[in-house]
Formats: sequence, C-alpha cells, structure tokens
Amino acid sequence: MKLKPYSLGALLLILLAPATVSSVPAFASAVVVSPVPERHSADVIGRFLAGFYGEHGPTLHDRETRISPVLKDKQTANPDADVLLCAQNEPRDIVIGPVTVAQSAGVGWATVTTHWDAGLTDTFTAYVRLDSQPIRVDDVICAG
Repeated sequence: MKLKPYSLGALLLILLAPATVSSVPAFASAVVVSPVPERHSADVIGRFLAGFYGEHGPTLHDRETRISPVLKDKQTANPDADVLLCAQNEPRDIVIGPVTVAQSAGVGWATVTTHWDAGLTDTFTAYVRLDSQPIRVDDVICAG
C-alpha cells in the first residue's frame, strides 16, 4: 500500500483517536527536566550554611558529603588546621551573615563569624556554587 504524504497525518489522527479527554491529564503531568540546573537563592544558601555550620562547626557527615572536592583536597593538604572553620579548635558559637549572590559569577557567599573564649571573634567567607547539586560548600577563604 502506497501512502500519500498527507495520509501519514491522517494515520496519526486515527492512532490517537482512542485517547479520551480523561487521559489528557496523564500527558499534562509529565515531568519536564530542565537542561539548566536550578540556581540556589540567597535564602536557600543562608539556610544551608546555618545548618551546615550549626553552633560549633560541621558534623563529620557534613564534612564528608557536603563540601567540594577542592575543599577536601585543601583539608588533606592542611591536616593541622580545620579549613572549614579557619581554626584549630571548636568555636563557642557560629553566626552566618547575610548572603550575597552573584548570578553572573554563579556563586553565593556569606561571612561566617566564629566566637571563641574570652570574647574573641574571627571571620571567614564561605562560598557556594549556585548550581551545585546537591548544594555544598565550594570554598572557604580565611580572613587572616
């Protein structure tokens, strides 16, 4: 049987004819995966950093799973210091400052203030890539 060019369209309509209106939601509810990953907002990054650092520093699990390979290498190269806290001890308290997001650079950051005995404080900057999936600390730059 030889089909005319317009016959293919008619054939397609016939094949789709059994689809009823009740089956349309099944088509409409299909998940569309975006080729561009979601970018983290300042609010999401702030909540992540607050949870990551907690009151006294990241947990062992967070240190293993929620940091970039760059930070893992940096920690390996500096075994006598805690590169995530820019310190050698556990602070009394940690405060996360406001988050800045640079969409064009693809990164967000916040100043992290650590509080120590005798009223001393120190600061460093924690960076998060906006497209990291899952979200993780990408780098830490110590102030001093």
